[in-house]
Amino acid sequence: MQSSNQTSVSHFILVGLHHPPELGVPLFLAFLVIYLLTVSGNGLIILTVLVDIRLHRPMYWFLCHLSFLDMTISSAIVPKMLAGFLLDRRIISFGGCAIQLFSFHFLGCTECFLYTLMAYDRFLAICKPLHYATIMTRSVCNCLALGTWIGGIIHSLFQTSFLFRLPFCGPNRVDYFFCDIPAILRLVCADTTINELVTFVDIGFLALTCFMLILTSYGYIVAAILRIRSADGRRNAFSTCAAHLTVVIVYYVPCTFIYLRPGSQEPLDGVVAVFYTVITPLLNPIIYTLRNKEMKAALQRLGGHKEVQAH
Repeated sequence: MQSSNQTSVSHFILVGLHHPPELGVPLFLAFLVIYLLTVSGNGLIILTVLVDIRLHRPMYWFLCHLSFLDMTISSAIVPKMLAGFLLDRRIISFGGCAIQLFSFHFLGCTECFLYTLMAYDRFLAICKPLHYATIMTRSVCNCLALGTWIGGIIHSLFQTSFLFRLPFCGPNRVDYFFCDIPAILRLVCADTTINELVTFVDIGFLALTCFMLILTSYGYIVAAILRIRSADGRRNAFSTCAAHLTVVIVYYVPCTFIYLRPGSQEPLDGVVAVFYTVITPLLNPIIYTLRNKEMKAALQRLGGHKEVQAH
């Protein structure tokens, strides 16, 4: 009986963001501009790091991974949202919904691990500068980066399979703008208490562990920076770390608001979700370029290189 229930829903209808019909086109244009800026901004960071040999260091290698994750997270959510604004195409297949949910949590979890790895990298660079080059070799960097992706896959496979094993036999209107765990759980025609508890414990434990590791790393980093005698040295170290810490806060606060309250149905949830799925991927390249002198200098060199070629 449960198996037949699971196949009785062949598709879902994404309600999307609640807005007056006359705002459909303006919202489409606004989110399209944000999406294009997100892809181009993060793509520019990747290009800059790849072509500028001065940036061929672990910190910027991890930044490339972060930029790629931001592009793909945005691409997993925004195009379907845009279609809903302009064409009113809000239907997503059962399999498409599962793929979207898997992709979002796979990329989001990988990003969570990556932030922790970037904090560890800064800890080694500032607190153990003499051993940094021997510890953070290219092979170690590649293995650590690969580990974040594998961890994201394992986490997302667990969450996705644990959710979509449940029966869907009733309403198929997702009161959200993409397929996510809290919104899909409300459509299950069975007791979801276990799933809500597992979501709370799994994502909560993961987020809290990574966040505490990041805070611990930065506790050591701040103590080490305060011991630097040169004012320029302290300023440069704080500037580099401030960019990463700002991005971490922008990432963790909205996620905590959503996933540690899996049964919530507040209208504010949608606004917060838009922030961390659409706005945060746009903010990351802005924060890193504005707060990082090396990245700004590399972008200027890249622009100058293009101008020379143009002549």
